[in-house]
Amino acid sequence: MSSQPLSAPQFEFRDHDFAQVRKMIYARAGIALGEHKREMVYSRLARRLRALRLRSFSQYLEQLLQAPASPEWEHFVNALTTNLTAFFREPHHFPILQRYAQGLGRPLSVWCAAASTGEEPYSIAMALTEASPLGAARSHVLATDINTEVLQRARTGVYPYERVADVSPERRKQLFLRGRGAMQGRARVRPQLVDMVTFQRLNLLDEHWELPSRFDAIFCRNVMIYFDKPTQARILARMARLLDKGGLLFAGHSENCTYVSHDFRLLGRTVYERI
Repeated sequence: MSSQPLSAPQFEFRDHDFAQVRKMIYARAGIALGEHKREMVYSRLARRLRALRLRSFSQYLEQLLQAPASPEWEHFVNALTTNLTAFFREPHHFPILQRYAQGLGRPLSVWCAAASTGEEPYSIAMALTEASPLGAARSHVLATDINTEVLQRARTGVYPYERVADVSPERRKQLFLRGRGAMQGRARVRPQLVDMVTFQRLNLLDEHWELPSRFDAIFCRNVMIYFDKPTQARILARMARLLDKGGLLFAGHSENCTYVSHDFRLLGRTVYERI
């Protein structure tokens, strides 16, 4: 039985092209792409070449470089950002947030700095509601992301039912509406929870952040891993200025903020306190 030869890539993707992509996404979004991301970059950007009917990566990249304000930059960034998320992901964080909210005894202002398709900010709203059913409605979650496509999906609050399959039956009943008829197979976040969350595009590298002046807690989970150490330090310093003393910063499972910032101390498992 003879093996079939692998088909050649549709577009030539030279070392220089990959190096240029890495340079451009770092400058635009602060994302440091490793060498092992080459196939991912080809796969995702090849879709843009097909959509624009271009013949080469060099042609596509040159068009971007020649037009810094082009709407295509948004597609470029969207294609290269990763949006792995889930409801109540890294679940140990949410009881800590709930105890913190109960200790303050007032509505909270929370920033979710990598909202993706919305599961994380809605989980924050849900946790606050469980902690204080009467006061949570006055709490607010600001959810930001650089990727406009995922934010558009997040605003709907509607998900395929399998996205909530790992949520406990009790929480599914309390926090979601199950779709019927045309919405069969989908789940909707309850309206009172959707009303607690505001979605906004934000690039953490922007010179100015259009944000409120203070937050009680910031969720910035599994974001810093895409930045180099100097970029991490700059972002954490800016976040620290938005937190009152004692405010909480929630990081991802593989992130350690104490190596790059003196503004926080480790409070618990990947939870930091503003000092």
